[in-house]
Amino acid sequence: MDALVRASALRGYPALMQTLGFDPARQLRRYHIDAGALGRDDAMVSLRAVMQLLDASATQTACCDFGLRMSRYHDIDVLGPLSVALRNAPTVRAAMDFAARHTFVHSSGLVYTVHEQSSVAKDAVEASIEIRLSHRSTQQPTQRQTIDLCLADIHSFTRLLAGDRYALRAVSLPHTPLAPLGAYEDFFGAKVLVEQPRASLHLSRSTLAADLQSVNVTLRRIAEDYIFRNFSGTQGSVADRVRQVLKQMLGTSGHSKESVADVLAIHPRTMQRHLAAESTSFEAVRDDLRKELALHYLRETKLSLGQVSMLLDFPAQSALSRACRQWYGVTPMALRKGEGAPE
Repeated sequence: MDALVRASALRGYPALMQTLGFDPARQLRRYHIDAGALGRDDAMVSLRAVMQLLDASATQTACCDFGLRMSRYHDIDVLGPLSVALRNAPTVRAAMDFAARHTFVHSSGLVYTVHEQSSVAKDAVEASIEIRLSHRSTQQPTQRQTIDLCLADIHSFTRLLAGDRYALRAVSLPHTPLAPLGAYEDFFGAKVLVEQPRASLHLSRSTLAADLQSVNVTLRRIAEDYIFRNFSGTQGSVADRVRQVLKQMLGTSGHSKESVADVLAIHPRTMQRHLAAESTSFEAVRDDLRKELALHYLRETKLSLGQVSMLLDFPAQSALSRACRQWYGVTPMALRKGEGAPE
């Protein structure tokens, strides 16, 4: 089953489309999204369809910062029951840790991670978001607008929780933005770095230490109990966990089967048995991840073919060419030009 997301993620979509002079209904029908679901925040819709919708809408309206603009219609309540738990956490750090463990309540296809050390800023942590779709499908939509929307939402929600203690040091984008970089820096109020390994906000450690105001412990416990009772057991499979670790390690010397198993705190043979029970293998998960990332790097960044080969841990550029022909039936350059794979 493909990943779903709460319909609240599309809050503001009709209004933004109308503001830009376009009819939202046509695009909603095109991607089989029930317009009535947009009025029911607890309804679930296809994350893949949402990604396709946002990308197509940005193209149709010639609005390159569509995701950033749409986030202005969002408040923390789009997270549903998660928002109650987060707003009543004792500190920003506690809220972020809870969100990282329970992002699946909002969407089974989003992974929010708090890294203890920022890769670009001193004395900062890195809060990243990853989109994880079914890797069994060749239909891998462009992520730009959805990643922009997610980062913008995390920015505004964390700023709400931290208040005047909020200090954003930098923003990392995993793609080449279509809008001018200045539009992003104006929005976030911080330096924006492009073509980075992951989509992240780099936050001062003092931000995480901030106490939340007007905390209601009873409400937090009610919300946490509701989440535990209604959403337990919906987290990812072993294949999903292996894939998440591989995405962080691919392109380094430490992405072996043994290294990944060590990060997951299980024996390599045990990991292999679990993967076999899920009708896959370490090699198959790695190949599927390479396939998805190849499409992302070639379509959404300006990285050279040599750099893409290195990031995917291919021994030579010729290996990338062979893989692209096998996966998509075209060369890497043809794939970059829009051939061989769906938009």
